[in-house]
Amino acid sequence: MLGSGVADVVERYIELGLRLGRHVDGFVDAYYGPPALAARAEAEPPRPPAELAADAGRLVADLDVGGHSDDRLDAGRRRWIRAQALGLRTSAHKLAGTAIGYLDEVESCYGARPALVPDDQFAAAHRRLDQVLPADGGAPLRERYIAWREAHAVPPDKLEPAIRALADDLRERTQRLFGLPDGEHVEWIFETDKPWSGFNYYEGGLRSRVAVNLDLPVLSLTLGHLVAHEAYPGHHTEHTRKEVGLVRRRRWLEESIFLVGTPQCTMAEGLADLGIEVVVGRRPEGVVAEHLRSLGIRYDAEVAAAVAESAEALSWVRSNAAVHLHDGGWPVEDVVAYLERWALLPHNRAEKAVSFLTDPTWRAYSHCYTEGLRLCRAYVDGDPARFERLVTEQLLPADLVAAAA
Repeated sequence: MLGSGVADVVERYIELGLRLGRHVDGFVDAYYGPPALAARAEAEPPRPPAELAADAGRLVADLDVGGHSDDRLDAGRRRWIRAQALGLRTSAHKLAGTAIGYLDEVESCYGARPALVPDDQFAAAHRRLDQVLPADGGAPLRERYIAWREAHAVPPDKLEPAIRALADDLRERTQRLFGLPDGEHVEWIFETDKPWSGFNYYEGGLRSRVAVNLDLPVLSLTLGHLVAHEAYPGHHTEHTRKEVGLVRRRRWLEESIFLVGTPQCTMAEGLADLGIEVVVGRRPEGVVAEHLRSLGIRYDAEVAAAVAESAEALSWVRSNAAVHLHDGGWPVEDVVAYLERWALLPHNRAEKAVSFLTDPTWRAYSHCYTEGLRLCRAYVDGDPARFERLVTEQLLPADLVAAAA
């Protein structure tokens, strides 16, 4: 049984998240906690955001002065809930119309403060790419890069078999390295008209539905990363390991809700992006190629590896784009052009990227990928045992920074 102090804090945190979810579609990414709390939040009229911001402030204050004799909330757990509540307070203030600087918003919500990466670093990546991409008659780099990437579109009838082949392999590797709970299951589905490329709908009970967005052709170049990120050893693995280890065994019910606008997201996206190189290796292209080749799907592992290595810095272009859009006040069309120039995206993919950056739920979220991967990669540093900690324990971005110091 939980001590009364623990139950009070955890229930207030869960209810705060559920109430904020009444205002923003998708804010509650997953919930499999006590049904009575969800029913209560759903039955009441939506509470004004300013009221929810005040509730979050009181929760933070109570966590700061906690520690009375009937409160068995240990210091690490207290810090984690407090950091989450700070993010929720910021989200509530934004919904209430409070003016908050974009960088302050990202830092308060996600536990990391983004900084602009000099465009010179992207130019250097372009020069490296120019050396490894097929010459293609001397066409400009952006034309060559787009043509090469788009030529790797997976035929629609081969997409599901490719995903299942990769998932089976990555699941086996994850099981061997870290173990998976008995009965876990992923269902693969396909959706359209979404701002993201893939999404894990975690349903609790060790089950996920993983959606792949078909708005644009899915590229074989990204398929291995997508499967690893959403399922094994990424989001699905983290959710199931924490459901068994933290929620069922330890009764840490705060882990039964996953909320946008919190440091939880930075950790989740960072470990999910890192996952494939942990279970396969720093350059997984050879393994991916084996599965796709048997299905007749184009995938040149050697060139793909060289391009991925050369273009890695370009992942930060989207982070810069978000800062330019929301902090610099750039017009949307200028941000689209920036992504076309520096990320070497075709116009339709640049527009899709900006649709994510302008979505009310995801406007500040893109930094979870770049900052999260940077922090998780530095923390793991090639040690699978440290990656296992990420998918089983309650950790914050600040914990990874401290561990690296």
